[in-house]
Amino acid sequence: MSKATFELYRDARGEWRWRLVHDNGNIIADSGEGYERRETARNGIESVRENAPGSAVEVVA
Repeated sequence: MSKATFELYRDARGEWRWRLVHDNGNIIADSGEGYERRETARNGIESVRENAPGSAVEVVA
């Protein structure tokens, strides 16, 4: 069972953003940019869900 929830919200500029929030309240990830349309922000969520499972970790020094 997931311990995080995606939140879709409008920022202070009225743009749509998403963030992934752990059950403890910590923000794990966010959209990094605002979108004019809610659906475009939702597409960003779906992209993370589809492209990140099992992702490798790369150490950049």
